[in-house]
Amino acid sequence: MDKLNMQRSKLGLDFEKVGHAKEVSKRIADDVQKFVDNYSTVAVERTLCRLLGIDGVDGNEVPLPNVVVDAIKDKGVLSEGVMFFIGNAILETGMNPQQIAEKIAEGELEITTLPIRSIEEIQNAIQPFVDENINKIRERKAKRDNYLDTIGEGPKPYLYVIVATGNIYEDVVQAEAAARQGADIIAVIRTTGQSLLDYVPYGATTEGFGGTVATQENFRIMRTALDKVGEEEGRYIRLCNYCSGLCMPEIAAMGALEGLDVMLNDALYGILFRDINMQRTIVDQYFSRLLNGFAGVIINTGEDNYLTTADAFDEAHTVLASDFINEQLALVAGLPEEQMGLGHAFEMTPDLENGFLYELAQAQMIREIFPKAPLKYMPPTKFMTGNIFKGNVQDALFNQISIWTGQGIQLLGMLTEAIHTPFMSDRYLSIENAKYIFSNMKSIGDEMEFKEGGIIRQRAAKVLDDATELVEKIEKEGLFTALEKGIFAEIKRPKDGGKGLDGVVEKGSNYFNPFIEILHKK
Repeated sequence: MDKLNMQRSKLGLDFEKVGHAKEVSKRIADDVQKFVDNYSTVAVERTLCRLLGIDGVDGNEVPLPNVVVDAIKDKGVLSEGVMFFIGNAILETGMNPQQIAEKIAEGELEITTLPIRSIEEIQNAIQPFVDENINKIRERKAKRDNYLDTIGEGPKPYLYVIVATGNIYEDVVQAEAAARQGADIIAVIRTTGQSLLDYVPYGATTEGFGGTVATQENFRIMRTALDKVGEEEGRYIRLCNYCSGLCMPEIAAMGALEGLDVMLNDALYGILFRDINMQRTIVDQYFSRLLNGFAGVIINTGEDNYLTTADAFDEAHTVLASDFINEQLALVAGLPEEQMGLGHAFEMTPDLENGFLYELAQAQMIREIFPKAPLKYMPPTKFMTGNIFKGNVQDALFNQISIWTGQGIQLLGMLTEAIHTPFMSDRYLSIENAKYIFSNMKSIGDEMEFKEGGIIRQRAAKVLDDATELVEKIEKEGLFTALEKGIFAEIKRPKDGGKGLDGVVEKGSNYFNPFIEILHKK
């Protein structure tokens, strides 16, 4: 093995093996992309409507993007794409996309029966609306960049905390308090079950269960509040929400327009943990990641979820294998490594002898394998007992490993985990715990070496070997077949099963999507 690589790795990792695993994962991603390039979904088409400026609801509270896409789908011509029909309607009616959507909702316009112009004319007619909304995203990103250049932000690991009241206005109160206590990222937890809605609710909301509805207006309300508190506190506060689920690219577009900074976006999470059809998710994740990449949004992947269903010690290699694949799918979508909050978690049972050493091995290994990624490290949750004193110690051990191994995003554990949604005081204690440890142990990673032949190095080498073997197996099977066989988290999903398959459509001869090229170019 290359001597330079040996010196660079505190764990003595074989970087030739890492390179091989990434090459295999790239071939898996490229194979998946061949499928993606030929298909669209109702969610992608609704996203295009939103990116043309279509918003609002009809008299029955149905979002206008759904109205437009359903009108085309019901006529059996969705394969030609909404851009084709809306562009043609602009030429034939002289109306803008929003007006066209409103006329469709009122039953006064049938865009699939209008005389069809040439594809070149249609593309030219729609281009000004494409440019207008791309510029809105650019302006929103420039606003964030300006804040970062002027008031700056907190040091890494970013302190990431959640608010989950169900009421956006109460969430704002909680978020402002958390920001003043020292939080760097506020994650507004999404209401239970929203990932399975095949539409995005509209407007400000005050009722949610286990979280708050993700809507564009709720994004705007929270972003406005965090900008204000950030200016007062003298550091930029990042906002996180979820774009996983049946509306993945739509919510990514809404986040791009409203200035979100972090979004939960995993290529496999919806398939494994929400039983969303794999074909649907794989197509949706590509367009959502294009949008996130362009808007400067950090994605958080969901590998930690594997360890809530499978054993964290035995199945650690599945986390690394998923990180490998998520990274390559993100690169295909033009998402820079600096925006990949690849996931892993501190989830081994506290009863495990030397568990801290094994957790340290994992965290250092992930850090070395993905050196540019702002890794998202998830707290101990599975083995929280309701004993708040023990819980606080578990979180402290988790915080120690984070500062030691240079994690990027630290989702803070709460000492009241498994009891109730955090109070402001719980959040304060978690932030205080992390700040104390991050300051007190700031340079421990620079000071410590790992013994050759010791527990930590051997553990990291074994997990890498097992993960490499797993991605090789997935390449042989193909990702879709591997998912059918339950290769991740021991969960089997049929290729033609799950939710949302009827929303997948093969692209027709007139299909075009100018956003793909623009978003790739940045």
